Amino acid sequence: MPEINKNNTTDQKEMVRVSISEAARLFGVNPQTIRRAIKDQEITYVVVAGRYKLNFESLLKWSQRKTTVRNKSNQFGIGQYVDKWKIKNTLYSPSIKSLKKNTKTEDRKKREKLDEVTGS
Repeated sequence: MPEINKNNTTDQKEMVRVSISEAARLFGVNPQTIRRAIKDQEITYVVVAGRYKLNFESLLKWSQRKTTVRNKSNQFGIGQYVDKWKIKNTLYSPSIKSLKKNTKTEDRKKREKLDEVTGS
């Protein structure tokens, strides 16, 4: 169901779907494990041209509920790369000060623009 934001417009969530083999590789499990979860109705899916396309969000929730799947994901699946993705060089990671400074600058610009429009 689409969510309604502050401007009374709807925000459609982008639905990400993956195949059984892609899901098995991502989470480091056997494709039969994914098929078993489909059979037990633990993962939502659609059939497109005779192929299962799994809802990625439900796949993530399922993987976190199942301890063995979570452990395999961390050891053999996508989880094994998480430490490699962490930014170790602080030169390229944003500092708290710069984030706060940017927010203050943006707020000041918005106030100035509002003053121009209202004539204050």
